[in-house]
Amino acid sequence: MKDQDIHPWLTRMIQGDSEAFRYVYEATSDHVYRTLYVLLNNREDADDVMNEVYMQLFKSLPSYQTTQPFRPWLNGLIMRQASNWRRKQWRKGRLLERLKLFHRSGHDQAVADEPYQAEEQRKEMMDLINGLSYKLREVIVLKYYQHCTLEEIAEALQLPLGTVKSRQHAALRKLRQLSEQQGIGKETIFHAD
Repeated sequence: MKDQDIHPWLTRMIQGDSEAFRYVYEATSDHVYRTLYVLLNNREDADDVMNEVYMQLFKSLPSYQTTQPFRPWLNGLIMRQASNWRRKQWRKGRLLERLKLFHRSGHDQAVADEPYQAEEQRKEMMDLINGLSYKLREVIVLKYYQHCTLEEIAEALQLPLGTVKSRQHAALRKLRQLSEQQGIGKETIFHAD
């Protein structure tokens, strides 16, 4: 998704063109869903929040400046909507129940066709990531699953670059600690760039 490709569609979308919305959705939906799924650990939640992201995108689009990169702006929307969702779930007392259900299920159909060993490593990594606080997890997701630069992460989360670097290092340190406690091999853990 390159800015020069998507900007004309965003302009048309602001003008109410439904075909433009369809194009923007198709160009961004995989990115949005994958990010939400890793952050929220639940398909139903990711689906629900995805709707919220696109409603917010539609509402916020008139204030988007085409001089700024689109992907970090979109990542900011994703992170805020995921954070809002988590807060709502926590208030309703259902977050703990959903996390327990996710951990009990133990199998993700999206990767059912992957070789068994790769699936086990992915599951171990997700278990480790789930052991992080949300603030650390969102940096890990953007950096290693969405391949954002630290600058893009800082912009998306509206944080100083130093804070993002600090959270990345804290997250990696915590992941290494958790992996040692659980006896998971070092090759499973991310390495700082």
